Amino acid sequence: MLRHYRMFAAYNRWANTQVYAAAAELSDAEFRNDCGAFFGSLHRTLNHLLVADRIWMKRFTGTGEAPTTLDAVLFEELDTLAAARKAEDERIIAWTDMLDEATLAANFTYVTVVKPAEITQPLASALAHFFNHQTHHRGQCHMTLTALGKQSLMLDLIYFLRNEGREWM
Repeated sequence: MLRHYRMFAAYNRWANTQVYAAAAELSDAEFRNDCGAFFGSLHRTLNHLLVADRIWMKRFTGTGEAPTTLDAVLFEELDTLAAARKAEDERIIAWTDMLDEATLAANFTYVTVVKPAEITQPLASALAHFFNHQTHHRGQCHMTLTALGKQSLMLDLIYFLRNEGREWM
């Protein structure tokens, strides 16, 4: 399982790089345009992804900043948001590199954000959600870019594996 999660961490960084490169081609108005995604605009969806990752990484590691709302806007400008995203992706990779099978199998406990409740579950299942959540909202980013008339992105995991991620095959 460790290799599996490390692959997802590498894929996550790669896919985020693709989305941010496409976002950099937008005007500021397009970046902030509400295209009907759950968080509205690409700006707010990318902020949500970073918010959620920081919340989960704080839960996983006990360190770092964790916003208290899921719709927080951490960064107004794309360049500062992109720099923070890159740093968080590196943090995720470094953390997954430090995991071992016993830690993955062990339970951990955290408090939810929306309706505060204490949850205990195996780390492995929480980590599966963590990566799935990123993929889910990146899909909304892709939809937003498509709605804005931008070229379609190739974000499938298999595309990553066949190209930049061959070491994970």
